[in-house]
Amino acid sequence: MFDGTRQNPTRRIVSLWFPRLASDRVIRARPIEGPFALTLIERNANRIYCLNKAAEKQGLHQGMPFSDARAFCPELYSMPANPKADQCFLLTLRRWATRYCPWVGLEGADGLTLDITGSAHLFGDEAAMIEDMHQRLTRAGFAVRIGLGVSRGAAWALAHYGNTPTPDDMQTALATLPVAALRIERKTDVALQRLGLRTIGDLIATERAPLARRFGRGLLLRLDQAIGAQPEEITPLKDPPHYAVRMSFPEPIGLCADVMAGVERLLVKLCERLAVDGVGARILLLSLRRVDREAQDVELRLARALHDAPRILPLFQRGIDTVDAGFGIDQIRLSATQVEKLPVQQISHVSNGGKNQLDDLITRLGARIGLENIQQFLPADSHIPERSFIIAPAAFSSPSDAWAHSQPRPIRLFPPEPIAGDGSRPPARFRWRRMALTTGRATGPERIVPEWWMKDENWRSGIRDYWRVETRQGRRLWLFYTPQNHGWFVQGEFA
Repeated sequence: MFDGTRQNPTRRIVSLWFPRLASDRVIRARPIEGPFALTLIERNANRIYCLNKAAEKQGLHQGMPFSDARAFCPELYSMPANPKADQCFLLTLRRWATRYCPWVGLEGADGLTLDITGSAHLFGDEAAMIEDMHQRLTRAGFAVRIGLGVSRGAAWALAHYGNTPTPDDMQTALATLPVAALRIERKTDVALQRLGLRTIGDLIATERAPLARRFGRGLLLRLDQAIGAQPEEITPLKDPPHYAVRMSFPEPIGLCADVMAGVERLLVKLCERLAVDGVGARILLLSLRRVDREAQDVELRLARALHDAPRILPLFQRGIDTVDAGFGIDQIRLSATQVEKLPVQQISHVSNGGKNQLDDLITRLGARIGLENIQQFLPADSHIPERSFIIAPAAFSSPSDAWAHSQPRPIRLFPPEPIAGDGSRPPARFRWRRMALTTGRATGPERIVPEWWMKDENWRSGIRDYWRVETRQGRRLWLFYTPQNHGWFVQGEFA
């Protein structure tokens, strides 16, 4: 008789291990015949990071110095590894694995863990589901090992060390696996084997108290997680937000005004989503689908991240004017392909309309000549006058602080121009650019020494003593004196 209590089904966990994920990713994009390996600099040496099956047959292995690998296999073809790209590709596989169950998490840098409890019947049974996984991944060009268990630890152990993904007797299958299948450290594995504990079954049959005293609670925790005595959760990754909206028309449109009206409606919805998440669009893509199924794209790159629909809408006008509507447009889609987190702003009555207008102007000019070609000066952390600024694209940079100098700097800087003068004080009279000038007031010196860690031919001569000189003719110049060479130069002019 039903007693009213809810019976929880036994958990069923699948572990997918891709032993050659990095090399398989590269070979899928660029097929390579013969031995192939990816290399990575580790421990001050270029070593094998991942290799294909043909390279393994030649006796090569992961972690092997690349020079030794080339000596063993002269025909080895190699490329530098890209762990960041491998991780991104693993995230793509994680998203693909959600076709089997919604609870999918990462398992290290080369594996996935799936909680298929209650979802196997959608594919017939567990064996049919695992066979479908294996066929699809193998057909896609991946080497994969699959394990199915009642816990995350058991599935991982069967995937890495088991002979079959779904053993008939789970306890017996785990008991025959080596102790390394418990995801323990290498030194713990070696110490257990020296004690004669080579399999998980040997470990289960041993008293727990001596094991805890010698190896700590971590070993017993891994053992309990493998046999299912201790729960181990799977943390699924949250899918990144998708910012895109679209609209279909019952009748095709072709006028620019109609397209702008549709874009306005989509832009309001999109900006509402962006504002809720506190982000702004940096790159917007407008796709216009014609009735002949051809599509035309209008990309808008903004100088600053925005979620203000009234400001963004007029910036689409120039791109939409160039669109060929053909026999009409029946669908438009607007997506934010690149977004950025917006800083928190204090709401006040003070308007920053001038800054907004400048950003909009940069966006309009950037649509014509490219945002990278609109540049600005930014402060640089250097006391050398020539290095006190850098030039960067205005759309992708903003000054973090103003120029910080204890002494004023001239607005105009130019290469040093020599003038006649003797002594360590500015000359009373001198000629500069065919002008006879008389010193009225001199302030200084400000001694600037070279940055010894930089190689600059202009500063090889040593220290400089800078003076601010006001001439009776109205010129306000920036002069410096080089004590080691006894020379005077003009390098700048104040406003």
